[in-house]
Amino acid sequence: MNLSDRALLVQLSISQWTARKYDKKATQEVAVTFNTSKDAGRYNKSLLPMNDYFDRVHKKTTHIREKFYKNTLPWGMEGTMMLPTTNYLAFMTEFRKEKNEWMTLVQDFVVEYPRLQMDAQRVLGGLYADSDYPSSFDIERKFKIDMAVFPVPTTDFRCQIASDELSRIQQDVEARVANAQAEAMKEVWTRLYDRVKHMAEKLADPKAIFRDTLVDNLKDQCSMLSRLNFMDDPDLESMRQQVEGTLASHHPDALRNDPDLRRDTAAEAKAIMDKMSVFMGA
Repeated sequence: MNLSDRALLVQLSISQWTARKYDKKATQEVAVTFNTSKDAGRYNKSLLPMNDYFDRVHKKTTHIREKFYKNTLPWGMEGTMMLPTTNYLAFMTEFRKEKNEWMTLVQDFVVEYPRLQMDAQRVLGGLYADSDYPSSFDIERKFKIDMAVFPVPTTDFRCQIASDELSRIQQDVEARVANAQAEAMKEVWTRLYDRVKHMAEKLADPKAIFRDTLVDNLKDQCSMLSRLNFMDDPDLESMRQQVEGTLASHHPDALRNDPDLRRDTAAEAKAIMDKMSVFMGA
């Protein structure tokens, strides 16, 4: 089965107003006050200081980006990621939900924008400049979110081109796809390995403090890998099941309160790491 049957390419695009502005005059005044060059620093002012409406939008943006990279794999082109078809429905359903929530937060901000601008005038004082702010009509257009979905490229070219050049292009595409496929699978292995390694290191030190997320994140990673294993690698699935059954099955409090269980689990994690290293070619 071709990679184009197992995965899609996706690009997440989010644009938003930064609400920050370089103030040339303030930078010059600071330089004069401290008797230094204006190139020694730049004064970038926050245009909407101390408001929750704008911060909520930015926090949601960060959350959406983190989910995007968690659910996808590298493709080799900046901004483009690979989404296994086994994870498409779950991911896109969640993305549409997050997108609607993001747009609601943007609308809340747009409604409050005139008032927030007046508050900024009071807080910024002499640093305030009306020209720094988009109009109420334009501010909403500063926020956009989109997810573009493309097929994985194939070597089926239907254009008029010299046969020798066409062959070269086909070979180049095949090589790039094969390399991207290998790198993506390496990333899947690495994500699981890094979680297991983190647990092994934490549990091996009896004095080390760890949060519940040590186990919770490992559980989440195991669940995610069942959808990211786009090549149906049996070795990866075997390791995933072993991690899920022997490491992620323990309650964090049990690992904290039972020194023997903690020591044994650390040893099991180290043994799994050694097995994974063989498959990863390390």
